[in-house]
Amino acid sequence: MATAEQSLREAAELAAAFATAQTASKVEAIAAALAGAFKAGNKVLICGNGGSLADSIHFAEELTGRFRADRKALPAIAIAEPGHLTCVANDYGFDQVFSRGVEALGASGDVLIVLTTSGKSANIVRAVAAAKSKRMTTVALLGKDGGPLRGVCDHEIIAPGPTSDRIQELHMLVLHILVERVESLLGF
Repeated sequence: MATAEQSLREAAELAAAFATAQTASKVEAIAAALAGAFKAGNKVLICGNGGSLADSIHFAEELTGRFRADRKALPAIAIAEPGHLTCVANDYGFDQVFSRGVEALGASGDVLIVLTTSGKSANIVRAVAAAKSKRMTTVALLGKDGGPLRGVCDHEIIAPGPTSDRIQELHMLVLHILVERVESLLGF
């Protein structure tokens, strides 16, 4: 069992290894895609399982509410409504909970962001396919080797880390930077 100091050191080392010009360039490209969608009157949908779903909700509220300062609300929806998730899981199967949300809420020009530490979740893979069929921009925040989603989305970032929690910490770092950059690109 790691000590708190060891865990902090591990997290800091992963963040330092992640903080490259290549990662920054990918974040900037995603921020530009989001800002462009918002300028065009489109929205962002976000989904993930477990802790990644919680991170999806957090990201959506940073856009619809506020981040560091007051500004116009930005249209973002986490596909996380319990009635939708349980209805679709019961009637169609858990592998369709996010794709049905994309089908219902997504439109051409919108952006779908998926969070998955493995890239293997069938419901996330199906959500990306649904978004592509609607001509949405797709963004994947992945972990480990990226799984079956590696190379599938328009934009992807693969966070290093031995465990889901460390990968999710880096995903949240990216999400916060995205809000910061989008606000800047939109002139807030």
